[in-house]
Amino acid sequence: MLYQELQPVDTFKIKMAHPFSNYDRQLLTLFYQPLIGPDAMSLFMSLWADAEREKEDEYNHYYLMNLLSMPLGQVFEARISLEAIGLLRTYSKKNVQDRSFLYELLPPMDAKSFFEDPLLSTFLFSKIGEQAYRGLRSRYLVDDSLDGQFEEVSRTFLDVYKPVRSNISQIDDENRSIESRNESSGLPFAYADFDFNLLRAGLSEQMVPSSALTSVSKQLIEKLAFLYSLTPIDMQKVIMMALDENLKLPEERLRKSAVDFYKMNISQNVPSLKKAFKMEEKPVMPEPVTREDELLVYMEQTSPRDMLRDYTGNEPLPVDVQLAERLVTVHGFTVGVVNVLLHYVIIRNDGKITKNYAERIASHWANKKIETAKQAMEISRKEHDQYIKWQKEGSQKSTGRKPVREEKVPEWFNKPEEQKTAKAETDPAIDEKRRELQAKLDAMRMEGK
Repeated sequence: MLYQELQPVDTFKIKMAHPFSNYDRQLLTLFYQPLIGPDAMSLFMSLWADAEREKEDEYNHYYLMNLLSMPLGQVFEARISLEAIGLLRTYSKKNVQDRSFLYELLPPMDAKSFFEDPLLSTFLFSKIGEQAYRGLRSRYLVDDSLDGQFEEVSRTFLDVYKPVRSNISQIDDENRSIESRNESSGLPFAYADFDFNLLRAGLSEQMVPSSALTSVSKQLIEKLAFLYSLTPIDMQKVIMMALDENLKLPEERLRKSAVDFYKMNISQNVPSLKKAFKMEEKPVMPEPVTREDELLVYMEQTSPRDMLRDYTGNEPLPVDVQLAERLVTVHGFTVGVVNVLLHYVIIRNDGKITKNYAERIASHWANKKIETAKQAMEISRKEHDQYIKWQKEGSQKSTGRKPVREEKVPEWFNKPEEQKTAKAETDPAIDEKRRELQAKLDAMRMEGK
């Protein structure tokens, strides 16, 4: 459940030790954006812009939802995409009533390191194609060979500087650490399924010296095995193919041997990666059957602003939008609960939203731990008499006289068996609004099929 990982009211701060460069921006746009997608890219650029402010501010995640025009689940998936690719580290702290996060932005890997990483380079190749990939390589990997025409004559540090003794026996640094640029540590990767013991067991010392095997990082072997779906037995063959005449194991030969083995034994197509992690923003709901089921899906998946716009046919008033935001940020409600509450209040007040009335109901729902649109509908039916009483009390205080009005409730208020026997007359204008909303629900359902 998403609320166990993140809620709109959770706050966050951004850490970036030093500003990023224009070179970093180019790498993010051309190398990383094809891998992480536009949502994660938008989140990173937004965090980057906020991190460059002189004053460090604290935000809640509803701010990100509004800034990026994304629901919370989409923001969370963008965040974990940045974490997985090595552009973000996330730290969490549990407070008394909520959580706070620290987002540490990391710069992208330089072009040389990126192309040397088998996972990232292959992933990029599969995303943008061979022509664009080769164009990036030729643009960013500069040939630094000197063709034997020049001899380096640069002095070393020890050629220029000599130590000078002084009376200071020890430099006291007071245990302070100097903050350096928070460099990217590469792709966070741990492939626990690969059995190194089995790999070593099949390689004799005479055929593959242990020094050759230890000269290659374990992470490179894990990445190649993961990317090309190689077992430890397959990797033994790859290593044998990669050994040079001196029984050495250069990394470039190992990469090439892994590619050759993959093409010969598995597939001629370039391997690609897909996300295995998918966070559900809400419980998976069954296919809508009744009108109430359809309305529940609509309430859970629509922002309060859009719900108000769909219902009235006009852009909602700023005060109503601010009230919706307050219900999310202060009371911690999901958008589904907020939509049901606002819809109930609108019907009860002939199309108007009374803030005090809505806040009183919201306080009651918060005490009852209402978390879903379905729970909100059920408590509306159960506590309807109490809500009528509260509304009349508010009307008496504001007008000074006892209100006389016909009681109105939303269509979802009546349960299916009650709807069959309901005979009360309704306002034609309200009926028309309901028909328009139902038509939109039907259109949404058809688009989804």
